[in-house]
Amino acid sequence: MIKVLFVCTGNICRSPTAEGVFRALVAREGLEAAIGVDSAGTHGYHVGDPPDARSCAAARRRGIAMDDLRARQVRAADFEAFDLVLAMDRGHQRSLAQLCPKGREARLHLFLDFAPHTGVQDVPDPYYGAGGGFERVLDLIEAGSAGLLAHIKGRMLL
Repeated sequence: MIKVLFVCTGNICRSPTAEGVFRALVAREGLEAAIGVDSAGTHGYHVGDPPDARSCAAARRRGIAMDDLRARQVRAADFEAFDLVLAMDRGHQRSLAQLCPKGREARLHLFLDFAPHTGVQDVPDPYYGAGGGFERVLDLIEAGSAGLLAHIKGRMLL
């Protein structure tokens, strides 16, 4: 099984949205037995909390359910447990690089590197913005998820 971890700041907006979108894509492709999905935050601000209600509502409008998810904080052991640790922005990538055990650096990637056609590197944080930001985040995450799944299928022979 290939295991993927999405990481943002508090694990209530971007990374659970990525988990929900990618989980739904994996299910549509019938690959649940081959690909595991989770998310976490670089900070423990919201440990145990569900995703932001605005993130859930935006995802629900696209047929994505994520109300069952709960925030957790990333740990160094995640670099052992997951094959891909995907940072939602460059700040998260820097934080994760400091946490990453020696020899596991190749597991850390910037999520939108899997969607270079977007011209964007960072998934913007919609938390303090207006509702439209959650739709923009979903657009970027859907693009990144499609590229990520293509990468996994191509590189790991699923």
